Amino acid sequence: MERVFADTGYGIALLNPRDDLPGKASATSRSYSPHQIVTSEMVLTEFLNGFSDRGLRLRQAAARAVGSLRDTSEIVIVPQTSQLFEKALKRYRDMTDKSWSLTDCASFLIMEEKRLTAALTHDRHFAQAGFQTLLR
Repeated sequence: MERVFADTGYGIALLNPRDDLPGKASATSRSYSPHQIVTSEMVLTEFLNGFSDRGLRLRQAAARAVGSLRDTSEIVIVPQTSQLFEKALKRYRDMTDKSWSLTDCASFLIMEEKRLTAALTHDRHFAQAGFQTLLR
């Protein structure tokens, strides 16, 4: 079974009904079981930041969602380490021709290390980096 990387946009699409991709994200998520999903603490931070000013209901739902993911041992959540931060920062600095975020750079490093080729994302930056984007 192929493992995939879950990016921030995937989580936002599942939680926020006003997002443009909830149907595609829901349909795609049914194709993967929890033990096939890899994400990172940086992605979870970005996800929580995305709901920080969207009202109490969505903010609390986002916090519950992250808590639930962290309690699910089948989903791999790569921790944010100083080493990963430094490597991502180097890629961020080196890729001046791209508009990749630091979280993108860390995600690409994780995907390369774990030999993942596809991501649950609509983010074109993943395609620029050579990965398959499953929500496009």
